[in-house]
Amino acid sequence: MAPAAGTIRFDRRRAMIPHYRTLLYATDLSAHSSGAFRHAISLARAYDAVIHILHVMPALDPAMENYLAAAMGEEVFTALEEKNREELRQTILNRLQSFADDELKEHPEDRDRVAGIEVHYGRPAVTILETADRLDPDLIVCGTHSKGLLQHAFLGSVAEKVLRKSTRPVLIVPISD
Repeated sequence: MAPAAGTIRFDRRRAMIPHYRTLLYATDLSAHSSGAFRHAISLARAYDAVIHILHVMPALDPAMENYLAAAMGEEVFTALEEKNREELRQTILNRLQSFADDELKEHPEDRDRVAGIEVHYGRPAVTILETADRLDPDLIVCGTHSKGLLQHAFLGSVAEKVLRKSTRPVLIVPISD
């Protein structure tokens, strides 16, 4: 029986299909991370969505930081760290832009899907989640490297931490090394 005129029919199947408008692609810039980006761009194409690209540079280990500051002097270390940090950040931004351009060279129309590229310092999983809270993407996309059982048990991966702690959907793409 057809619904009465002027009523809205609820289709349970359609309600369960997500619709992505904004994606956050987090990359470690490893040699094979392009596979995860291809998944992200494919979803962006399918849903007419935009992608924010994020790379997080791990902060220097506190013990190493203290050692270097003591050896060099606090002021010299701080000045050198700030200068190098900004230069490295800019280098990585340029590398990410080149990476996106290379991946999208066969589909130049998709370049407009890249809404932004960000590089941050910090703990990768925490920074990815903080960036997701700020950008409010519908989906986080990241790759994960295969690890042996022992390595996996003691280290865990950034992708797993993001998956465990995220309040939004996360797509984990296996990356072969």
